[in-house]
Amino acid sequence: MRVLGAYVPSRDATLEKTERKKRWIEDFHTALDATKSSVPVLLLGDLNVLEPDHQPEHRRQFAPFEYDFYRALTDRHGLIDAFRHLHPDRIEHSRARRSDLGYRYDHAHSCAQLLPLLQGCDYVHQTRDVLADGSRLTDHSGLAVRLATTATTPLLTSDPATTAPCEPEPTLF
Repeated sequence: MRVLGAYVPSRDATLEKTERKKRWIEDFHTALDATKSSVPVLLLGDLNVLEPDHQPEHRRQFAPFEYDFYRALTDRHGLIDAFRHLHPDRIEHSRARRSDLGYRYDHAHSCAQLLPLLQGCDYVHQTRDVLADGSRLTDHSGLAVRLATTATTPLLTSDPATTAPCEPEPTLF
């Protein structure tokens, strides 16, 4: 399985940041197309875009190219929104300035091959809780994805500090 992490740049109304985001999206599509293989893919990240039917609607904040990017994950790359697959009607937000202004920016998209193994895809909102000192870890919720998988090959583990040169490639475990 390939697990891909992505942070799509945010933007404001300036031409510079809008063009930066458009270039990033174009480069992302090119890279994903170039590395396409039969290996199952799970894409995770802060995509800084909402699904087209997001509630509440934030239509004026997002441009058509941003919604096109979201749709292209499925239409072009065959990746399905894992949260929406398991929870077709649930309204949940991974970032909120106020309780009535939530955004689901953080996503997990899976190839169809992994969907039968998908056991859960849920937001962990405690990551945005305010701590005793007034700080918080982040303004985004975490996203937990659970897959029922079985290793097909054993993971070689070693201590990189003590591995001899003739041993298998060292790992950090």
